[in-house]
Amino acid sequence: MITIKKLLVFIWPQRYQVLLSVLLSALTIGASISLMSTSAFLISMAALQPSVSVVGVAVVGVRFFGITRGIFRYFERIVSHSTSFKVLANIRVWLYTVIEPKAPAGISNFKTGDLLNRIMADVDNLENFFVRVFLPPATSLIVVFSVSAFMGLFSPRISIILFSGLLFIGLIISVFTLLFSREPGNQLTNIRSQLREEIVDFVQGLPDIQSFGQEEKFIDRIHTTSDQFYKIQQKLGLINATQSALTTLSMGLIIWFILYVTIPLVNSGTIEGVHLAVVILGSMASFEAVQNLPQAMNLLGANLRSANRLFELESVPAGIIEPSDPETPPTEANLVFKDLYFNYGEVEVIKGIDLNLPSGKKIAIVGKSGAGKTTLTNLLLRFWEPESGQILINGKDISCYRSEDLRKLISLVSQSTYLFNTSIRENLRLAYPKASEADMLNACKIAEIDAFIDSLPKKLDTVIGERGHQMSGGERQRLAIARAVLKNTPILILDEPTSNLDPVTEKKIITTIDRIARSKTVIWITHSLTGLEKMDEILVMEEGTIVERGTHEQLIEAKGEYFLMRNDQKF
Repeated sequence: MITIKKLLVFIWPQRYQVLLSVLLSALTIGASISLMSTSAFLISMAALQPSVSVVGVAVVGVRFFGITRGIFRYFERIVSHSTSFKVLANIRVWLYTVIEPKAPAGISNFKTGDLLNRIMADVDNLENFFVRVFLPPATSLIVVFSVSAFMGLFSPRISIILFSGLLFIGLIISVFTLLFSREPGNQLTNIRSQLREEIVDFVQGLPDIQSFGQEEKFIDRIHTTSDQFYKIQQKLGLINATQSALTTLSMGLIIWFILYVTIPLVNSGTIEGVHLAVVILGSMASFEAVQNLPQAMNLLGANLRSANRLFELESVPAGIIEPSDPETPPTEANLVFKDLYFNYGEVEVIKGIDLNLPSGKKIAIVGKSGAGKTTLTNLLLRFWEPESGQILINGKDISCYRSEDLRKLISLVSQSTYLFNTSIRENLRLAYPKASEADMLNACKIAEIDAFIDSLPKKLDTVIGERGHQMSGGERQRLAIARAVLKNTPILILDEPTSNLDPVTEKKIITTIDRIARSKTVIWITHSLTGLEKMDEILVMEEGTIVERGTHEQLIEAKGEYFLMRNDQKF
């Protein structure tokens, strides 16, 4: 019940369109019933060979209801589907507002395939909620009471029989369908999610799977899950077929029962003979209002399961807590890391880090993988909250600022810069949406990627493919640097910006970075020790703590961890 209330919240902004959809749907079915009833009256009356004037009104009625049924159906489809798409848009916007503040910390425990299934399949599944779940019951309420009242004009007994029959099909069969399909429906949702996860894993890991010759093993696993998925679908198909058969059987029995009651009333003169066909065909046409309700209940179960999976994301705790009364973001960046601790679950990653970075200071953080280097910058970006300790900017804890405002002070160039499957222009606008073309070209010139862009047929409008696969590694990194230049923030974080690059390209990238970072506070995270002579201070981290710190010359003289790392890299 709570889930349905939450879903109705998404419909509320389109409530007037919803009312119009229900009205048009009811008018469409009403026109169908009226057409059948009027046609039955016309045919029955024509059999008595009356004058044309006697059947004239019926002829006009048949034409009127035949035309209006098509008109009402047309506009009902337009309004209801327009409303459905708007409701779906409301759900998608809500989902983004739920996920965005919780990424990455809040959703890090979800598998990629499972999260993708929720965001895409579960949201798309709710497309049916309005048109096939909400609209049919709302329409049927109006039609059932209206047609029952109409049949009451002929006989209260006919009205009661028809009302009871419509109620049986619309409620009893629907409830039984919902109950019997609940368990296989839950299984289908879970197995569909599992199947998507396995397919995503297979596609993402395909090169490694092929290199180790494990294709058959993974394909067999997918086939096994697919077979389970197919068997559950078969079971649901059997339930739906049984429901359809029961509905058809019930409709036939109800019509026979109405005939059984109506024929004696005709013989006794209570109902005129020409009205017998009106009662029967009108009753048959009225089943249109309820025959889709069992399917609607079945879809309701699927919609509720999808909705619950989405609402689970809402209940996931946020990785950070935004301030209720945020401070105005500073224009300068004097950073202080004070007695900082952080855990990933039970694993302690940062242990008592103390660090002072006045505005304009440049530090390098080196160490083995897993030493906590990247985690330190993730805490600065407020992707996670520290377990204890503080990160201060200009003397105020960063939790005093909105995360959005805080991140406007920071530019990030990472080892795996994400480039979208769109143009270079749009990828640059990610950093500064209001940037002019002149701004972009200047940023590209500073990043020394302007010559490459000039060589492209469409210049800035060239589409670079998913993750920028149409560019080399060096070009991707230079485009990332151009983004950082365009954003123009006081803090620059470089997280392995030259990893996986050849030595020549690495030196060129380092020279470019050195030029753009002269007036900024710089945190350079790296395994490679090339170019660190220009840093104001170098920190060596090991297991979440700073084990050495000093300038390049000081650490070489100390002949500690940094000295050994340089020797290992054969400097």
